[in-house]
Amino acid sequence: MAVMTEINAMVAHEDGEGGIVLRHEVVSESFLPDGDVEIRVEYSSVNYKDALAVTPKGGVARSYPLIPGIDVAGTVTSSASPDFSAGDAVFAHGQDIGTGRHGGYAQVARYPADYLVKLTSLSTADAAAIGTAGFTAAMSVAALGRHGIEPGDGPVLVTGATGGVGSVSVDLLAGLGYEVVASTGKAEAHDLLRDLGAAEVIDRVPGPDEKVRALGKAHWAAVVDCVGGTTLAYALSTMKYGGVAAISGLAGSPELPATVMPFILRGVTLAGIDSVLLPIDRRREVWARLESDLAPRHLSRITRDIPVLRVDEVLETIIAGGVTGRTRVVVHDGF
Repeated sequence: MAVMTEINAMVAHEDGEGGIVLRHEVVSESFLPDGDVEIRVEYSSVNYKDALAVTPKGGVARSYPLIPGIDVAGTVTSSASPDFSAGDAVFAHGQDIGTGRHGGYAQVARYPADYLVKLTSLSTADAAAIGTAGFTAAMSVAALGRHGIEPGDGPVLVTGATGGVGSVSVDLLAGLGYEVVASTGKAEAHDLLRDLGAAEVIDRVPGPDEKVRALGKAHWAAVVDCVGGTTLAYALSTMKYGGVAAISGLAGSPELPATVMPFILRGVTLAGIDSVLLPIDRRREVWARLESDLAPRHLSRITRDIPVLRVDEVLETIIAGGVTGRTRVVVHDGF
């Protein structure tokens, strides 16, 4: 299924001192794993997990050398699967892509057919802008609806609102008519969040002088959280009766210093959101909604492009919380 003999790629290696070095290399096709479908990779993106893959003891990469990039958007060049044909626009993410199997920071990728989503109305550029972060946001919003949270039930708190998951969540929720309260520590991003539809923008929670109580004053009908730690603990303790928390990240901390009180006294539901091992049929269903009723309204407003040769700069920034919105990586034409 070869389309070229040499492939430009960004490859992460372990050095002799336990560090990780990401560098541009030209690799042969034999460097790629076998797969049913070969893709000309046009775009990828930058996610927190991509940064962890090139961080010593980041905990996500299974082995090196590794081509990172958990998002892969491109066009099929050849296929052994009846489900895909040359010329199909596709997106791949989840499973071991970019962590145990070479990912999107290379001009060519190969995957099993059941890793792929065929795009119908979305371009590969827009699919990469949405990426795993936007997909996780869509899963979170869908979880609120599935658990019966409706727009008139009260405010929905979005924590880490300037990140990839947070910013897309604000956009999607506001588009569906929810009253969105966006929480961020970035004062310069308040106008952006209001443009995305936030009814109110607040500082990080809890505030510096606030204590996380077993139960606090009830505020939120629901929460979309990708921060974890005391932020999530505070949100749980201040939820209304029957509230739902859709949680997907640990940018703040994997610890949860909370009690069972919100669950047993207010009937709060904790809905875990996992985009990695989600079965392919359900994954394709979510993408179908991202092409219809959950289509982001302001994708261009929160997306910037970088060539893949500069991806290391952004990976260093995102791990420190310095990235707002989504960063799309131009791959095939970015070397």
